[in-house]
Amino acid sequence: MAISVFDLFKIGIGPSSSHTVGPMRAAATFAQALRERGVLERVTRVEVRLYGSLSATGVGHATDRACLLGLMGQWPDRIDPATIEPRIDQLMQEQCLMLDGRQPIAFNYTRDMRLLDESLAYHPNAMTLEAEDGQGSLFSQTYYSVGGGFIVEQAEIDAPQASTDQVSLPYEFSSAAQLLTLCKTHGLSVGQLMMANERAWRSEAEIRAGLLGIWAAMRDCVDNGLRNEGILPGGLKVKRRAARLHRSLQEVGKPNVIGSTLSAMEWVNLFALAVNEENAAGGRMVTAPTNGAAGIIPAVLHYYMKFNPTACDDDVVSFLLAAASVGILCKKNASISGAEVGCQGEVGSACSMAAAGLAEVLGATPPQLENAAEIALEHNLGLTCDPVGGLVQVPCIERNAIAAVKAINAVQMALRGDGEHFISLDRVIRTMRDTGADMHANYKETSRGGLAVAFVEC
Repeated sequence: MAISVFDLFKIGIGPSSSHTVGPMRAAATFAQALRERGVLERVTRVEVRLYGSLSATGVGHATDRACLLGLMGQWPDRIDPATIEPRIDQLMQEQCLMLDGRQPIAFNYTRDMRLLDESLAYHPNAMTLEAEDGQGSLFSQTYYSVGGGFIVEQAEIDAPQASTDQVSLPYEFSSAAQLLTLCKTHGLSVGQLMMANERAWRSEAEIRAGLLGIWAAMRDCVDNGLRNEGILPGGLKVKRRAARLHRSLQEVGKPNVIGSTLSAMEWVNLFALAVNEENAAGGRMVTAPTNGAAGIIPAVLHYYMKFNPTACDDDVVSFLLAAASVGILCKKNASISGAEVGCQGEVGSACSMAAAGLAEVLGATPPQLENAAEIALEHNLGLTCDPVGGLVQVPCIERNAIAAVKAINAVQMALRGDGEHFISLDRVIRTMRDTGADMHANYKETSRGGLAVAFVEC
């Protein structure tokens, strides 16, 4: 299936693309299916069964709440985050769920929300929804949240058919080697090639407007992160730091720390912290390509826009298109799901994407861009996903800041070379896939090993 830049960058809510955005989309899809099948009014009960990683860290990632909201007919790109708490509180108090926003059914959280200690074969992020009437089951469907807000239905797996997406891309590629060959043969930059592919779906004006809308959502997320203070929800009592750091950086006469380079690094840290604190609080943000790694690309793009006096909207478009090219490769040939390959698939992919985007707008050749993306991903290999308390807070928030700086450094190193290097991006992506396959389940978003356990032991 062809993957668009708008598949990788989606406006949604925190704290997790695979555990919040995907399950909400799945539940809303289920409610919609009940309506389309003409059985919505007959439903008297819905049972939610969460498996694998969705069960292990679902409460910390708000998977249960996301499912409830989706069943109410809410979608992650449309819901107002400020309405979530009142909706959930009302449901819990009244034990009544307004299915698809129109059909009231009894919902007992303890009985109807089941967190199961088992996994399904296709993917660790699995959930089954079943609707019943007074006589038995009306409709049941299993969904897999495969990372970045993408969902796959069991029916698609059991009875695969020709893709309904008949879009034919002018420059189809499934490897970085193919991408480089296409760029060389047709005299295109990576961003230009991606724009040509995107025009298979929509006009260039629509593409630009859509990407600038994504950028506006990223900016709003940063602004909210710089404004909001206090303690993040979830019980770890993690303090927000972005607002205080922002005030510090804005102090009149505050000297830079050993010159402009480290001062710029502080701004990069700030932007990443702001996004991921908003994500941890369940705010509006952009999946890029996941929520857990959502601060990296905005931080690097903000860095470029702030410190380059000639930066303009054209650069935003080119940055996001080039970044998406690497995200496509990671999704096609490995995974962007922490539950499947560990955090290397989330933070590693986002770091590599950010490096590609920055390299593009700094005038890198396609081989230099591929080198930057390779450096960024290579030095995230083996990164585990072991969130403390099942929350996207520790170490996730700081991890985004570190990876954003790493992406910039990767570009600086690549631009000093001619694009030739020892390990290809394709080999690194394959290694990420193989490393994820070998990684113990305790280190893949279950909070049963690594830092999650170390915190408990302390």
